[in-house]
Amino acid sequence: MSKNFSFEIQHIDKYTGARAGIYHTPHGDVLTPVYMPVGTQATVKGVYPRDLKEAGSSIILSNTYHLYIRPGDELVKKAGGLHKFMNWDGPILTDSGGFQVFSLTKLNKIKDEGVYFNSHVDGSRHLFTPEKVMSIEENLGADIIMQFDQCSEYGYTHAQSRAAMERTDAWLKRCLDAKTRDDQALFPIVQGNMYDDLRLESLRRAKPHATDGIAIGGLSVGEPKERMYEILDIMRPHLPESVPRYLMGVGSPDCLIEGVKRGVDMFDCVLATRVARNGTAFTSKGKIVARNGAYREDFSALDENCKCYCCKNYTKAYIRHLINVNEMLSSMLLSLHNITFLHKLMSDMREAIFADSLKDFADGFYSNYEN
Repeated sequence: MSKNFSFEIQHIDKYTGARAGIYHTPHGDVLTPVYMPVGTQATVKGVYPRDLKEAGSSIILSNTYHLYIRPGDELVKKAGGLHKFMNWDGPILTDSGGFQVFSLTKLNKIKDEGVYFNSHVDGSRHLFTPEKVMSIEENLGADIIMQFDQCSEYGYTHAQSRAAMERTDAWLKRCLDAKTRDDQALFPIVQGNMYDDLRLESLRRAKPHATDGIAIGGLSVGEPKERMYEILDIMRPHLPESVPRYLMGVGSPDCLIEGVKRGVDMFDCVLATRVARNGTAFTSKGKIVARNGAYREDFSALDENCKCYCCKNYTKAYIRHLINVNEMLSSMLLSLHNITFLHKLMSDMREAIFADSLKDFADGFYSNYEN
């Protein structure tokens, strides 16, 4: 692990093997397991940074592809880097933009050199190579950066998935060669689609380069949750012990619990704010669709067990009213609530790990939570 980063495992739950730790970064410590809110465009949609901190956010994400397209990574560099640009003094992680290049762009063409694509904004033609992505991520200046990888789609054949895995491995080596900053931690990404042998081979290739952390990509992309858990179980005995393990794009309460039980330390997902904008809240009793007529005269809080600003000050009836008159405050309140809920879930699991009682905690959570 580089001199600017260190990972301290404080306790391992003796029944599940779940880990509680501290990841030390140049912009502060991150207690794990951790949920990381996603600020795609250098902001977490609908939530003030000060409120993120109050809710318990210690680290947030931004997106390399989107910030390259607008406003441009060179502009962010001129502003003093992403931390100053968005006024966030805690740790930041940037993804590589790989997923967006394949899922959002038009007319993308994948070659060993890199990926040619047309911008989803204005149709302009671009090329992402591992070297280009490292340059963008260094300009953005996040603490943790991801390698450029090829995320193969759910349903790919074994041959297609192997080709993507091989390319991801080749691109990792190019990312490592292109990286110049020692104040950024580069995480390799394990790919391999839904194929056990490819997952293990990708992990074997990535592991020697996982000096600051390792990421698991290409899951939660349409496969049954049970299959994702099986893959995590297969990989688990072979994952490096001394660095953080990051499961990319996973953030529903049940998946967070199952991931932590399988030894994962870090998670991110846009789900919390996305469903909030659609009027849905996570609560200790399950999801609530606050726009529903059942809450028209419900003057109770979203979640009686939540201490967030929304739950302390507003009722379901008021939030339903805001949603139905298209007031943006509804999205802001629900986003803040959902993020707070997931942070508390992670904090509660961390406490349970120290008490060697994560399994009991999970069973208790599921007994009250309705998906």
